[in-house]
Amino acid sequence: MLTIERAKELNDSQVTEHHLILHAKNVMYAMGAMADHFGEDREHWMAVAYLHDYDYEKYPDEHLRHTEKELLAEGVDPADVRAILSHGYGICTDVAPETNLEKSLFTVDELTGIIQACARMRPLGITDLEVKSFMKKFKDKKFAAKCDRELIRRGCEMLGMDVAAVAAICIEGMKPYAEDIELLGTQA
Repeated sequence: MLTIERAKELNDSQVTEHHLILHAKNVMYAMGAMADHFGEDREHWMAVAYLHDYDYEKYPDEHLRHTEKELLAEGVDPADVRAILSHGYGICTDVAPETNLEKSLFTVDELTGIIQACARMRPLGITDLEVKSFMKKFKDKKFAAKCDRELIRRGCEMLGMDVAAVAAICIEGMKPYAEDIELLGTQA
């Protein structure tokens, strides 16, 4: 089973850009909370999440086309590779999310972008971010405009949850790691 240590070793051999490493951490911590919600293995879900953009820095226009063969060759479990591929469903892969892990990763990848943008605007960052404030920004299509809200909604539907519920889980999951993900706010 993929561990966080192994995921970091693999990802960090390919990913050097600070913003991409921060994104991997945001998704990792949010996915840990999603694993807790579903009663699944927290470390495993976090490891898969950290590795999800393995090929993005080197191949942004061919994202996930340089992932499967490479990660399988590194001994990553095929189910974990499939989960990683599924987060690009309908965008750059045809691997449909089926498990709660896959559906969560599909959803959380985009969702954390809006959470991160919200937190960066606040004096106390993510530490006091509430779902109500997040939802206001989520409804504002001009805010974090590159984050695909329709994709987030589709992912939430797959999970049988509404956006606010998933956002609440992710926000709470990210709060303890505010310093590591650089979301302590403007007063820090």
